[in-house]
Amino acid sequence: MRWTTRLLLAAVCGVAVASVYAGQPVLGAMGSDLDVPVDSLGWFVAAGQLGYLAGLVLLVPLGDMLDRRRLIAAHLALVAAGTAITAVAPAAWAAFSGLAAAGIFAVVVQTAVAYTASLSPAGERGRNLGIVTSGVVIGILGARVVAGFLADLWGWRSIYLALAALAGLLAVLALTALPADVRSGTARYGQVLRSLGGLFVQPVFLGRGLIAFFLFASFGALWSGMALPLAGAPWHLGEAQIGLFGVAGLAGALGAARSGRWGDAGYARRVTGIALALLIASWAAIGQLPWSLPLLILGVVLLDFAVQAVHVSNQHTLTTAYPDRTSTTIGAYMVFYSLGSALGAAATTALFDAVGWIGSTVLGATLALCALAVWAVTPHPAGRAARRPRLEQAEKV
Repeated sequence: MRWTTRLLLAAVCGVAVASVYAGQPVLGAMGSDLDVPVDSLGWFVAAGQLGYLAGLVLLVPLGDMLDRRRLIAAHLALVAAGTAITAVAPAAWAAFSGLAAAGIFAVVVQTAVAYTASLSPAGERGRNLGIVTSGVVIGILGARVVAGFLADLWGWRSIYLALAALAGLLAVLALTALPADVRSGTARYGQVLRSLGGLFVQPVFLGRGLIAFFLFASFGALWSGMALPLAGAPWHLGEAQIGLFGVAGLAGALGAARSGRWGDAGYARRVTGIALALLIASWAAIGQLPWSLPLLILGVVLLDFAVQAVHVSNQHTLTTAYPDRTSTTIGAYMVFYSLGSALGAAATTALFDAVGWIGSTVLGATLALCALAVWAVTPHPAGRAARRPRLEQAEKV
């Protein structure tokens, strides 16, 4: 896989996922403009996540049937349409509709990840997945920084106008620059959907999926709720200042990019356990938000390092275990991600409104502990035969 292909696929992931998360640092401004109460602000994020869930089930499996290059281009064009609707929304229902539509087609991320896995030699799969999924991290966290500045300059709607333009440009580039991905199989859509459903009774898949559910619920508890206490007493930060916390998260997550290579060397399970322990520890620092911004920054770095390390390890494990149906496997896995993210986003704003930041902190730490408990009882993928010899992999790192 050429570096230009990896770079383009990383950009696709970044822009698509930003369409779901870019509103997090400006939830207050969106709610004020569209008359949405504080305890319901999390639904601006949850709407995109629920749309994402529908796309995972209905659209991602198409990657095991059709040319993924064309799917990527088409879905990016529709992401552009959804974000444009959000940008011009006259009322809350229109914004929710646009965000849900963008979320449905933002599953282009999973098509890009499956495309990467299918193009990669076995010994380089983890490395390539780590690079491409770094685009997801940049999209989720970097978008917060850019969104904060755009909102301060031109209002929250400018964020979605910019995303619409970028998604449209990438749709053209994907269609013209990515190699074709002609499908040789004859599977029908119904067969692929049944295959997706069958994964949910596989112990290894179910275990990694439940880890993702709790992992991203904990992630959402931080990033969907943090803007509210930072905007209030004693900090009184603006959107641009709140968005800068994305830099800390970005640094932590990019620090975990090497986790794909650790997976190539056979350490995916060990990396997952260590990272989940760090996730729990991060909430002890995050809980100090009302008194200490430096401790909050430390917690953000640790949390995003842990989330990215676990996420890459999960995808490496599953694409190795199910190499003949990567799109279906990634799509089914990300159902857990979407449900967890929606739960975290909706629950953290409701808890903050009821009991303050302590509620969000307890929520995030509890979800992280649940993820670690699932990891402890999840069976190891079928053995050493499924892994490359560690010595051989170490030579490639």
